[in-house]
Amino acid sequence: MRSQSNINHIESISQLVRELGLPAPLHPLITLVDYNNVSAEMFPKGQKIILDFYKISFKHTFKGQTKYGQGYYDFEEGGLAFLKPKQVVFAPEEADSYVGFALYFHQDLIRNYQLGNSITQYGFFSYNVNEALFLSAKEKEIITNLFNSIANELNNNIDSFSQDVLVSQIELLLNYSNRFYNRQFVTRKAVNHDIVTSLDKLLNSYFEEENSLKSGLPSVKYISTQLKLSQRYLSDMLRSLTGLNTQQYIQNTIIEKAKEKLSTTDLSVSEIAYELGFEHSQSFSKLFKAKTQFSPLEYRQSFN
Repeated sequence: MRSQSNINHIESISQLVRELGLPAPLHPLITLVDYNNVSAEMFPKGQKIILDFYKISFKHTFKGQTKYGQGYYDFEEGGLAFLKPKQVVFAPEEADSYVGFALYFHQDLIRNYQLGNSITQYGFFSYNVNEALFLSAKEKEIITNLFNSIANELNNNIDSFSQDVLVSQIELLLNYSNRFYNRQFVTRKAVNHDIVTSLDKLLNSYFEEENSLKSGLPSVKYISTQLKLSQRYLSDMLRSLTGLNTQQYIQNTIIEKAKEKLSTTDLSVSEIAYELGFEHSQSFSKLFKAKTQFSPLEYRQSFN
C-alpha cells in the first residue's frame, strides 16, 4: 500500500518479500532475508517505510549509512538493530546499505505465546538505529548460529511444531541481545559517562535559565530530544550506570536544586515549587518528602 505522502506502508510479510523481488515466504508470519539477494533499487532512496511487524537486522560489516529520522548510523563495526511495528524508517541512500540479514516476524506469530506479552520488555525495540548493538567476534558467532538455526527451521516443512520452535528461537535471540546490550553499556562506559555529563549540564542550564518558569518541569522527552537519544535507550543506559531511570534522575536533580534553595534562601515553599516548575506546591512537597523523608519545612529547620 503506497500513500500519497511517499510513505510505503508494508502490512504483511508476503507484501514485503514481493516488494523485495523475492519468492513467496516459507512461512506467512516470518521470513529471513539475505540482502545479497535484494536489489538496492527496490525502494527509492530516502523513501519513508512503515512496517506492520518486527525487524531484526544483523550486519557482519557495513560500508555506508542507514538514515533514521534526522540521524545516521554507521554499521562499519557490524551489529544488530531492532525495529518494532509502525516505526517510520527511511530506505538507505547507498546501495552498500543492503548487506547482511534481516529477520521479519509478525505480532501474530507470537501472540498466543508468553513472548507476545513479554516482548515489550525488550527495550531495544524502542532504541534509535544509532543506538544499535555492537557485537564482538564471539557474539557475532553466537548470533550467526541463531540466524542459521532460524533459517534451517524455515527451510523445513511446516508442521504442528514449527511455530513453537520458531518462537523459541526468536526468544533466545532476544535474550542474547539483552545480555550483549548489558555488556555494551559496561564496555562503553566512557562514552556513556560523557552522556551523563551532558545530561547534568543540560539540567543545570534548564534551571539556571529559568526554563522551568516558562515550560514547567523538564520532561524525559525534552531531555532525550536534546541529547539526541531515544527515551528508552537513555533510561536503560542511566539505569546501568546509576541505578536510576531518566525520570528518577531528573527528580533527584530537582530535589538537589530544592535543597539548595531551602538552605540558602528565604523563599517560601510555594515560591520554590513555582521556580522549579511545579504547578502545585503540594506536588513538590510530596515528592520532596518521598525522596528525603522530610517535608521541605522540616529540611529547612534542620539548618537553623
